[in-house]
Amino acid sequence: MELLKQPPTIKLPADWFTGDAYADVIHRGEEPSRVRANMVRFTPGARTAWHSHGLGQTLYIVEGIALIQSRGGKILEAHPGDVIWTPPGEEHWHGAAPDHFMVHLALWETDDAIWLEHVTDAEYTGPRVTTRTRP
Repeated sequence: MELLKQPPTIKLPADWFTGDAYADVIHRGEEPSRVRANMVRFTPGARTAWHSHGLGQTLYIVEGIALIQSRGGKILEAHPGDVIWTPPGEEHWHGAAPDHFMVHLALWETDDAIWLEHVTDAEYTGPRVTTRTRP
């Protein structure tokens, strides 16, 4: 067993995020592991740009209200305890609701994210469905 020294919190880059978002690296696997885990904190209204992951991504909502959208779909309003999976290659974005902070644990493999354009305000305020009313 080994107690791992954690690096300092980092502010995430404006090229990939609208608003302020910060990450704490929980785990960055070394070969042969490909596992990555970050705790990410979003200020109200902050969000990622459109992006995809070659091997998919899992988000566990820890706190606040998360907004998550796949290209062409409605915005999913997710709540603490919800687990969201985006399959390999699926273009999506995620972030905080305009009036709440949001924290999620992001889990993925490798560093092969493809970053695309920023989410527009019109996209961000589009129609939502909530996990609170889904079966």
